[in-house]
Amino acid sequence: MDTNKLLPLLSDLAIFTTVVDSGSFTAAAKKMGVTPSAVSRQMARLEEALGVKLLERTTRNLTLSEAGKVAYTYSLSMIDAAKKACDISSSISLEPRGYLRVSVPKAFGKQVLSPLIPTFLKRYPQIKLHIKVTDHFIDPISDEIDVVFRLTDKPTEGLVSKKLGSVRLVLYGSKHYFEDKELPTHPSDLDNYDCIFLGENVTDNEWEFCLAGKKVKVTIDGRYIVNHTEMRLEAIREGLGIGVLPEFAARPILNDPDFVQVLPDWQLAGNYRGQIVMQFAQSKYMPAKQRVFIDYIADAFARNPNMMKTFYSEPDKNSG
Repeated sequence: MDTNKLLPLLSDLAIFTTVVDSGSFTAAAKKMGVTPSAVSRQMARLEEALGVKLLERTTRNLTLSEAGKVAYTYSLSMIDAAKKACDISSSISLEPRGYLRVSVPKAFGKQVLSPLIPTFLKRYPQIKLHIKVTDHFIDPISDEIDVVFRLTDKPTEGLVSKKLGSVRLVLYGSKHYFEDKELPTHPSDLDNYDCIFLGENVTDNEWEFCLAGKKVKVTIDGRYIVNHTEMRLEAIREGLGIGVLPEFAARPILNDPDFVQVLPDWQLAGNYRGQIVMQFAQSKYMPAKQRVFIDYIADAFARNPNMMKTFYSEPDKNSG
């Protein structure tokens, strides 16, 4: 399609995303301050121009067709590009300012990222920071997030990734729990112990270990299943079994003689381990607010390479 034919459809594509996000023509019309019939005409014009059906309509529901799902994804990218074009002034501003949205996994956010935030906000008083704490997948474009933190060995393709470090999963138990038990010496020994695991999916009770290239998968069991890191840590304290934690979450008990690490030589696979990465959409004109945040976090990790194992020490406030 040539540019002359494309230009009139740009507004229709934008309205199309509003319809999808709103769930109905009526809700979209109300949001835009137009009539539902006007929205309906624009959708009909868009479908005719593209030669495909985008929306499946019934008296109660509005769903995307297969072609509509593809068009919706591209339309979101178009709107994101338009927003970045409108944000050019902030990208070239000498003083970082504006609204910055960041997504971070729950435990990592509280225990690692949170101590870094006060200094950042003091250093950049014109930035308004919104942190979204969630363990669910976040798409920076469709969810309108500037920076996403992930703990993974498979960063999302199509996004810029900046590696900060890595994190392991570790197993801990209390000395009290092991009073009448021998410590496990091999993953297969875990059959005889209560294990505290996440239970976020049906395979969370299957723990895969690796040592010197040898892989071992065991099915574990236990009376307490909880997908909250601090609650698992508390369960370990109370002697309820052997709990799995991201390495940074075990910091409070690392040097406590009342606790013992289980199978320390084995690498445990699973969620919330792997590379620690910041991901963000590729942009030639990155807003200054986003750039200074990325640089600040990268600098904090570079200054303290053992951040995931030791308590955070504040970086020099005079650093750039």
